[in-house]
Amino acid sequence: MSPHSPHSDSATGPRQHRTTTGDEGGDAGAHRPAVRWALAGLSLSVLLSSLGTGIAHVGLPALAQVFSASFQEVQWIVLAYLLAVTTLVVGAGRLGDLVGRRRLLLAGILLFTAASVLCAAAPTLWLLVGARAAQGLGAAVMTALTLAFVGETVPKERTGSAMGLLGTMSAVGTALGPSLGGALLAASGWRALFLVNVPLGIAAFLLAHRHLPADRRERGVDRPRFDHLGTLLLALTLAAYALAMTLGGGRFGPLDAALLSAAACGAVLFVRAEARAASPLVQRSLLRDPVIGAGLASSALVSTVMMATLVVGPFYLSRT
Repeated sequence: MSPHSPHSDSATGPRQHRTTTGDEGGDAGAHRPAVRWALAGLSLSVLLSSLGTGIAHVGLPALAQVFSASFQEVQWIVLAYLLAVTTLVVGAGRLGDLVGRRRLLLAGILLFTAASVLCAAAPTLWLLVGARAAQGLGAAVMTALTLAFVGETVPKERTGSAMGLLGTMSAVGTALGPSLGGALLAASGWRALFLVNVPLGIAAFLLAHRHLPADRRERGVDRPRFDHLGTLLLALTLAAYALAMTLGGGRFGPLDAALLSAAACGAVLFVRAEARAASPLVQRSLLRDPVIGAGLASSALVSTVMMATLVVGPFYLSRT
């Protein structure tokens, strides 16, 4: 039969078109539940990282009594977590490009969950602080990579709603932390503040492992390098600043001045290192933008006031 035969066109062409359309519709319908479950895993990851920030604050007065620690010592339970998150969250996305986003996210969830168990089992304050730092490393990975996965798992027309969902889950975790922490503290003691993360972490790990797309390695594509020097300088600068704010016990002495000077020098060295780095953590061109600069400054001010209130507030409320 001739390829231009009308019978051939009517018999083959429309049938193929109907089959293709049906397959696409079936694939879209089949992928919808997978997208929902993938978003559920990403949402749980965001909830865990923000909950880890807020839930420990309310337990600081009780932990100070349990470990016979001063305010300057016990606040490192919060600072260790925040320092770890701040240090790695900038480079976690690039690290995910190097080792695989799915692999790194699963490792971050697993680290956060295991560190939560270690926090609950810690016999001393400084072991608890160390476990909180490990927990913060996992939270940094989850915070950075959940946003990166939206573009890989969600259709373009739903990207905005997916980003809004993750932002809402972050706000829910921050708001839920003090109230949930207070209830757990009153009902089960301080160890429950960290054990509550374990079932959520297991659920997030299983959902991410089952429904997130596998890592793809493109051959012949140069991957950006991880900025080791910038990450180290950022960590040392933040640590020096945090120590200067906590070691003085309310008094400003020579050690505090030396640590603040070290933090200032570290900030200058960090800026210079980023200017020379092939793949910097922070693009200086973004900081030169007046709109972005003003937004970052206002965000830093709001975060400073909010975190100071969350740390100091429970001590005043528990003593009234």
